[in-house]
Amino acid sequence: MRVAITGGTGFVGRHLAKRLDPADTVIVSRRTGVPIDDVDALTAAFAGCDVVAHCAGINREIGDQTFARVHVDGTRAVVEAARRTGVRRIVMLSFLRARPDCGSAYHETKWAAEELVRRSGIDHTILKAGMIYGSGDHMVDHATRAVRTWPVFATVGCRDRTVRPVPVEEAVNVLLAALEGRVPNPTVAVVGAEELEFATAVRRIARVAGRRPVYVRAPVWAIRVLAQLTEWTMVVPLVAKAQARMLAEGVSEPAPFAPQLPKGIRPTLMFDDERIRAALPDGRFGLRDLRITNCWAGRRRDGF
Repeated sequence: MRVAITGGTGFVGRHLAKRLDPADTVIVSRRTGVPIDDVDALTAAFAGCDVVAHCAGINREIGDQTFARVHVDGTRAVVEAARRTGVRRIVMLSFLRARPDCGSAYHETKWAAEELVRRSGIDHTILKAGMIYGSGDHMVDHATRAVRTWPVFATVGCRDRTVRPVPVEEAVNVLLAALEGRVPNPTVAVVGAEELEFATAVRRIARVAGRRPVYVRAPVWAIRVLAQLTEWTMVVPLVAKAQARMLAEGVSEPAPFAPQLPKGIRPTLMFDDERIRAALPDGRFGLRDLRITNCWAGRRRDGF
């Protein structure tokens, strides 16, 4: 089975690629010179492939890399390239609560992408996944670096929302099952075995990282302001606006409804110390994480 992975240099795509035979794997990303919305480039990349793992996506907009361009135009191009090359199956990694008319461009464009795949006429599986964590993620990485940097950590709202974290190794297991045609439903929810409050998840991360911050509950609007500020100022924001929306409503139940995976494929690992420790990053947040610092360093290197 020859597999093309869009977003193959991203977090999940990179972990998936490690589990496949390099001789039968095609990595598609901007880093490999294949824009996600370029039908001709994708057609050339998909040539000879049996299935496509469509993992490309962004959680914030930067310049011309908008949600509409990456999620919608990119998926439209993936579907057209798959048709041209005779790809037998598309497996799309979506978001657990992607849905229309909810006021979030991230959620709405992910849903629009799902609909393009559903209407493609190509055999497909849409994986509506919750928070996936592991080495190189945003969840454990950012929470760890935050508690190492500041003595206070803010959670959202007067009542903490819940999450069901999915270890990346189990997310990859699900992707492999879908690529092989072992997921019976065309759309499924992918959630972790354990449901817990977000603050509880952060406390576990902090404990494993050897930190004991003070936890405060902040109103949703304050988290959204923080998200906007960090999107403006940080190379990779502490929290993106789309992530603030996720935390405000919780990431435990699919919206709209989608069935769970069958037993044997469904994630079973708990959000425990071993899994957290394997995902811990080095260091904390510092000046190198600021956009202005990186721009200044770039100018120094270029002689400006």
